[in-house]
Amino acid sequence: MDEYNRFVDWEKMDVTVQSHDAKELSCSEFQELKQLARQGYWAKSHSLRAKVYHKLINNIPCRTVTPDANVYRDIVVKIIGKRSSSSLPLPEFVDNSLVPTYCLNAEGIGAVRKIILCVANQFPDISFCPALPSVTALLLHYSRDEAECFEKVCRILACNDPSKRLIDQTFLAFESSCMTFGDLVNKYCQAAHKLMVAVSEDVLEVYSDWQRWLFGELPMVYIARVFDVFLVEGYKVLYRVALALLKFFHKVRAGQPKESDNIQQDIRSFVRDIAKSVTPERLLEKAFAIRLFSRKEIQLLQMANEKALQQKGITVKQKSSFCSIFCFVFLRQNVHLAVHAENFKSEIVSVKEMRDIWSWIPERFALCQPLLLFTTLEHGCSLNRFYSHSEGHEPTLLLIKTTAKEVCGAFLSTDWSERRRGGNKLSFFGTGECFVFRLQPEVERYEWVIIKHPELAMSVSEPENHASGSSSTLSSRTVPADPSDRLSPFLSARHFNLPSKTASMFMAGSSECIIIGGGDGQALYLDADLNHGRTSHCDTFNNQPLCSESFQISVLEVWGFRD
Repeated sequence: MDEYNRFVDWEKMDVTVQSHDAKELSCSEFQELKQLARQGYWAKSHSLRAKVYHKLINNIPCRTVTPDANVYRDIVVKIIGKRSSSSLPLPEFVDNSLVPTYCLNAEGIGAVRKIILCVANQFPDISFCPALPSVTALLLHYSRDEAECFEKVCRILACNDPSKRLIDQTFLAFESSCMTFGDLVNKYCQAAHKLMVAVSEDVLEVYSDWQRWLFGELPMVYIARVFDVFLVEGYKVLYRVALALLKFFHKVRAGQPKESDNIQQDIRSFVRDIAKSVTPERLLEKAFAIRLFSRKEIQLLQMANEKALQQKGITVKQKSSFCSIFCFVFLRQNVHLAVHAENFKSEIVSVKEMRDIWSWIPERFALCQPLLLFTTLEHGCSLNRFYSHSEGHEPTLLLIKTTAKEVCGAFLSTDWSERRRGGNKLSFFGTGECFVFRLQPEVERYEWVIIKHPELAMSVSEPENHASGSSSTLSSRTVPADPSDRLSPFLSARHFNLPSKTASMFMAGSSECIIIGGGDGQALYLDADLNHGRTSHCDTFNNQPLCSESFQISVLEVWGFRD
């Protein structure tokens, strides 16, 4: 262990990592490495972890010309000069991030700044990388000298495998990761998301902290365990752990008074003191218990969010103080600007209710403002007019008020023109981002059934026949293939490898009816005259029905999303 103790303050370190009887790591198969990393095989030995990091990082595919230890030795004197390392200014791209000490000694703390400045010299294309100080400080623990640490950091930054994303290096990538995290919270941590919406003036500003929770606030013994798995499995591990942190925060704080009026600070404080309530093993166990969380899903979602930001012209961080916290926050501040009281009028929902709905929709669409496309009060009860006003808009929001004062609706991810792909048949389309919801008498959002209950994807039971008039079933149609250039996460059955009998749980339309389904066993059927509707409710999911089994429509509205 002597060769790796130069920068470590052992008085501050956990004594359990000072074991000398470390075993060697001989395996190279991914699945075995993944299991060992998750189990913490090298977590109890400082020297073994150093050797494993060296091996894993050396195996990262990099650019042909990647700075190495010799480059550092050549440039460090020229860049640093005679300046004191403890007072060296950090480059702008770290965005005033915390520089965690991670039990480093004085020499180590100064070395972190030196290494970062030399990295900035060799990577002029990096424009935004707030995680870099934490990553550098952590890797310095497991390096013989500054030059070796520099080479490790450079290899992580220079990774050129498009399927192996590691650290965000641009503002666009960072912002889209924050939006992606918000989407994932909305999908997988609904209770925590509901709390954030209730107590925070700006949900996205809270979620923009997700990387800081990991690379800044999380104690060293925890981030080291996370980093063990991160080097093997990649970026998705970070999302998993951040989601787990939010789940634990919600569990610990549920029913307790807030520590402050700032939920953002409360979460930071919880993460800093996480050892009081959660062990590293329990944190990882929770993170990997989240099901249906694939690399493919994350990549699609990230691409979609990046595209949305590019279309908005949000690609670099603004240097003005007005925009210095979060560039697109001002476009979506707790959806108050997207759903503005003075510009919004609906005969079905209030401004507050529309804001609640806006907090459920994917982040890239929450940057937009609601636009009324169709209402039965103005356009009449014609399904053809419904289609003609809705087509060309993607996504759309359907709102229904019944004569019994019930209010329900659906977020529909796909253009209604897709229904023509099935010819004259009632064919299903849409994506797993579709969901149905109820606002009156009680507020409830129903997830897509396969996302929340993935075990049903393996079901081969006969589909129930819910049809009327058109004799169409909710789950017996095949999903048409999506255009190859469409960037939409949760892309139908082919991304979940579902059998056809459970795949088509989305949306369908013909000249005779509309069917929207998939929310925790909930399905919505509207007749051609748009006066009558029915719901289907599966008791398997132990939830309340969307609304009455048979109902008369008082008002129906379709809303689009305006830039």
